[in-house]
Amino acid sequence: MSKPLRLALLQMHIEAGNPEANFTKLASMLEEAVSQTNKPDVIMFPEMWNTGYALTEIKTIADREGERTRAFLSNFSKKHSVHIIGGSIAELKEDKVLNTMYAFDRSGHVVSDYSKIHLFRLMDEEKYLAAGDKLGKLEIEGTKAGMMICYDIRFPELARKLALDGAKLLFVPAEWPNPRLHHWRTLLTARAIENQMFVIACNRMGSSGDTNFFGHSLVLDPWGETIAEAGEEETIIYADIDLDLVDAVRTKIPVFEDRRPSIYEA
Repeated sequence: MSKPLRLALLQMHIEAGNPEANFTKLASMLEEAVSQTNKPDVIMFPEMWNTGYALTEIKTIADREGERTRAFLSNFSKKHSVHIIGGSIAELKEDKVLNTMYAFDRSGHVVSDYSKIHLFRLMDEEKYLAAGDKLGKLEIEGTKAGMMICYDIRFPELARKLALDGAKLLFVPAEWPNPRLHHWRTLLTARAIENQMFVIACNRMGSSGDTNFFGHSLVLDPWGETIAEAGEEETIIYADIDLDLVDAVRTKIPVFEDRRPSIYEA
């Protein structure tokens, strides 16, 4: 029997174009999360938290090679012996900006990184950002997990590939805006049910220009049931998850054993 994992999701406001304010905000919320009597094992935060969607100036404010972010989060995870799923940041690599998430273990080591592979044209991402080209995989306490970012959840084949590769957890940082709350909940629930995995999704809140973000960060179990859900305010939500439930659900309804890929892929 595995030990339950305690999660903390930092649902924060992000100031577009102001990395200094965003680093200060994140540092404050991180300290609040680890000050709890029952300290979390894993802390996660939203997409593009360092810059927001200040895309017209993104090349000048993106974190070059992720250096500042990696140093800050590595030191914090090591100091507090906590896993960090670092949301995602605007990261400058050579002359391109990527939407990249880093994961850190309790010792402060980067154990994985993933750059968003599906760019969202409704927010002009394809005009300013470069797409990633690899899957997001990691292990937490010996359990395989996957990483996707926001728009990625509209592509069920990506989540299924991660599940087939052994993922029992799916981490999804996002800046998912109004009015598509129904899509947010429905797509995340579908990814949990169809892949029989935990889905941990951290959205931002607040406004940026003419766009409003509704929060509603979610933790879903492998049945698609809600373990924890935030409202629209800036907050930290906590949840305890029992990883043994994944195997129990997959045994109860053996979806992966009953697949017939030779037909699907013909």
